[in-house]
Amino acid sequence: MTSIVWASFDFFTAMFAGFIAFRLRFIPESPIPADRVLAHLVPARPAVSFMFLALFGLYLVIFARIYGLYGLAQNHSGLHEQRMTVQATLTAGLLLCGNLYVMHGYAISRVMVLLTVVITMVLVMIRRAVMRKLRERRYLQGLETRNVLIVGDGRVGHALRNHLEALRHMGFRFMGFISLAPRGDDRIAPDVIGDVSNCVALARSLFVDEIYFSTPADKQTVMAVVEEARSQGIDVRVVPDLYDGLAWNARVEYIGQFPTIPLHRRDFPRGAFLLKRILDVALSVIILGIASPLMVAIAIAVRLDSKGPFFYRAQRIGRKGRTFTCYKFRTMVVNADRLRENLAHLNEREGVLFKISNDPRITKIGVILRKYSLDELPQLFNVLIGDMSLVGPRPPIAAEVEQYELSHLRRLDVLPGMTGLWQVEARQDPSFDSYISLDTAYVENWNLLLDLRILARTISVVVGGTGS
Repeated sequence: MTSIVWASFDFFTAMFAGFIAFRLRFIPESPIPADRVLAHLVPARPAVSFMFLALFGLYLVIFARIYGLYGLAQNHSGLHEQRMTVQATLTAGLLLCGNLYVMHGYAISRVMVLLTVVITMVLVMIRRAVMRKLRERRYLQGLETRNVLIVGDGRVGHALRNHLEALRHMGFRFMGFISLAPRGDDRIAPDVIGDVSNCVALARSLFVDEIYFSTPADKQTVMAVVEEARSQGIDVRVVPDLYDGLAWNARVEYIGQFPTIPLHRRDFPRGAFLLKRILDVALSVIILGIASPLMVAIAIAVRLDSKGPFFYRAQRIGRKGRTFTCYKFRTMVVNADRLRENLAHLNEREGVLFKISNDPRITKIGVILRKYSLDELPQLFNVLIGDMSLVGPRPPIAAEVEQYELSHLRRLDVLPGMTGLWQVEARQDPSFDSYISLDTAYVENWNLLLDLRILARTISVVVGGTGS
């Protein structure tokens, strides 16, 4: 999905560059009458010119894809990316010139063709440089990084670890070594967190995205890890020249200066998630603008109703186990968290969930806020920051996550949300299994249409006052 988005962007960039080139090529010496502006912006034979521009844009996309420019940014350096951009643009320009010659396109100015190629090259290079800089800034902040486990703690494994940690801007985070020796072996070194028998289980619990084999291992062992990792959606790579035949037809990809061979890769819909993020930001800004007077009134009411701050700040567990501060309007007394232990015997939910009817900790205004979910409006700020999404599993507390089984961690693969499938389908269901199964179903079947359906149903749930 991401490659389609950026390929479309490059195509229309080429088209835009063509119109700019024509405008620069034919700058009039005197002001243009209003009724002649279009004639100066569009060539005399627009259909022919549009056809050649479309060919150039298509060639640019094809060669950019051939040169790997729509793949993962971590797989090549910024200099390599810019060099391949120049090469793809020049190759597309040469093919365009060949088409003009074969098809006798003598009416198309060669100067305009040259300007189109140069402007396209500059615009695409600027776009790639800006996007890379923004990505690197997020990686250095610890956001959207790819967690890595390295099988083998030998010389190559330590060299790979040092290389990744020296290039944190590339977006990789080392989580530990996996030893090929049994855990009881005296040779287990520091930073070795497990052996190959529980490699994938550890990777799942640490939200690992990639497992690297840096040392030779039995082929059956590697195949077993690959099969188990595939079922968990974890990528597996090996250092080349170690596993004869296992990586046939797999191309070598470079992580910095280290060559690797991907044995399994999960397709991640980056373009769709980019659209989801745009939707989150746009709707959050709109809702905050509309609801800001109401939020001010709620804040005043909370302060007048009981002593304490009007915001309740709590540490929640987000995507890949990352801790963040979640904001809500305070609906309970100030020491509510400490009182929870005394009320544990009244819990009406199953498993790790906690809820009791007529909770004595809830304030008078809190009852109203919870009934219509108004206490969650400040979480729109969490959405803008990027800690949450409008739609997703609810963010759990650390004590709940500590009691999760391995399969339950699947719900933490995405950003937590203000609303979700469980909230609109089974909000009053006390079953923890239902809570987990609905969140897992959302993660495994996510698409933008599902988000829109959940948002639409959330409106009726909120207006109906079915909140707790």
